[in-house]
Amino acid sequence: MEFTYKTYLYTVMKSGLLILLFLTGYWVIGQSPWMGNTSPDYPTLIRHLQKLDKTSDRMSMYIMGPSDVPGLPIYLCVLNAGKDSLETFTKAQRGTTLLFNNAIHPGEPDGINASLLYAENYLKLDSVNPTDPLVAFIPAYNVGGMLNRSSTSRANQNGPVEYGFRGNAQNLDLNRDFIKMDSENARTFVQIFHALKPDVFIDNHVSNGADYQYTLTYISSVRERIAPALRKLIYGTLLPQLTQDLKSSKWDLFPYVETVKETPDSGIYQFNDLPRYAMGYASLFNCVAFTVETHMLKPFPNRVRATYDFMVSLIRWSVKNARQIEQARENANEWESFRPYFRYNYTRTSEADSIVFKGFKAVVDTHQITGLGHLKYDRTQPYQKSIPFYKCYVPKDSLPIPQFYIIRGQELRIIEHLRNNGFLMDVLKEEKKLRVYAQIVRSFDAISKPYEGHYMHTNKEIERVEKWITFRPGDVVIPSNQNGSLFLHSVLQPEAEDSYFTWNYFDSYLQEKEYFSNYVFVDKIRSILQSNPELRQEYEAKKRSDSEFASSEWQQLYFLYQHSPFFEPSYMMLPVFELK
Repeated sequence: MEFTYKTYLYTVMKSGLLILLFLTGYWVIGQSPWMGNTSPDYPTLIRHLQKLDKTSDRMSMYIMGPSDVPGLPIYLCVLNAGKDSLETFTKAQRGTTLLFNNAIHPGEPDGINASLLYAENYLKLDSVNPTDPLVAFIPAYNVGGMLNRSSTSRANQNGPVEYGFRGNAQNLDLNRDFIKMDSENARTFVQIFHALKPDVFIDNHVSNGADYQYTLTYISSVRERIAPALRKLIYGTLLPQLTQDLKSSKWDLFPYVETVKETPDSGIYQFNDLPRYAMGYASLFNCVAFTVETHMLKPFPNRVRATYDFMVSLIRWSVKNARQIEQARENANEWESFRPYFRYNYTRTSEADSIVFKGFKAVVDTHQITGLGHLKYDRTQPYQKSIPFYKCYVPKDSLPIPQFYIIRGQELRIIEHLRNNGFLMDVLKEEKKLRVYAQIVRSFDAISKPYEGHYMHTNKEIERVEKWITFRPGDVVIPSNQNGSLFLHSVLQPEAEDSYFTWNYFDSYLQEKEYFSNYVFVDKIRSILQSNPELRQEYEAKKRSDSEFASSEWQQLYFLYQHSPFFEPSYMMLPVFELK
């Protein structure tokens, strides 16, 4: 689909002054090297940005931390920055800030080119308003994947000529790593995110899946999971205005096409942005978060242009609505602090709205080589019709929120992750005995094949048992009533979908370290039963009702061992405690 772009000037009224916001036009965009069918490799990209950094004081480029490739850092480019790094990050935290992430999947490089276009055009402006929102972008997040270039790893994608690979140097999908944080990249991203404290976050991608007419689709946060103030801002104001604005650039903005069955006419559903994903992580901190998904089969220059226009429209909207964004986030933080329950396990309902969809007719054709029927989309038969849209989610489970979490001091990795995510905590200086709730794992399943390097736990049953526990110097106490507490609960409540327990952080606590020998322990059971009449009743009842138990010495002895003082108290007890 070809478009003609006219030169036009965007202006806004701010503080009684006419401010030049952004200049765009065919003469700027169409002749740019970033609008061809190529995307720069990592060295070329960084060299070009370093050149821009040196030639203009309107852009600052920072090394933010290591990547998955030793010696190659992750960079951050900031437009409308301060005079130095301290002023830049102070300005970002105090004002309205947008952060764009590129090349988390380097085979999807549209955001790289779009950000280069935006930066170059921004630096050509005659003047800018230093009070406008700060715009930052990570030019290449997945450095290892950027270096693994080819023309073949995206078999279903239309350009560019060469691109990077989805996996990082460790073959991790970095868009599943924001909670487990196995990569250097994720640890550096956390530093970037909390140094900027962005109000708006965008992760740029290219879709995979069905064919349809749209070039530009998006994923937004699940409505029911986010604060009412953010829900109203995103769905009541931002998306309607963004959709209308992009129509002037000839783009239909449409929700991400996640099909119920094989083809879109069966219906689509709202993507569940769990905390493991970049935008799901960002939304835990009450950030306005989107994933941009351009369509894989559209020409690369069109996809870049669509990503660029989304970027421009969103920035322009943020300039006009900076005060509303800040107020909505402030209200969201307040809402979060008064919630008595943590709700999780959000599940899509069968309730469907209707949405007008522009697709292509799906037909089954016989392949000349395989001789079998196969699905194809006939672009000569476009259609526009209403299809079901399943966008409603409900939390299936909830837990009361404790006043404090206490984490054993040996869990250095977890403590470091929480500290890096900005959480305040007190480190115990002396031994202290407290009445707390211990998290005891009663049962769980593990997936049969590894997912992103982990055998994740499912079907978890956790019991909270009130106990007197002696805590030691080095253990940490974390108040739950902090900004970002949604993150805190999401990782420390073991039943949650992306908790640290789910991601195998505590597997060593799920294995017994001491056992017994039958021939020795059998002589102890008489005294155990005599000292515990209730246990004796339970034991006798179990023998009567369970024939297998009654005929097995091992089962009987192990049952009594589990209920005796000889059984290790730490077995299946997680090193996280709740103080109500």
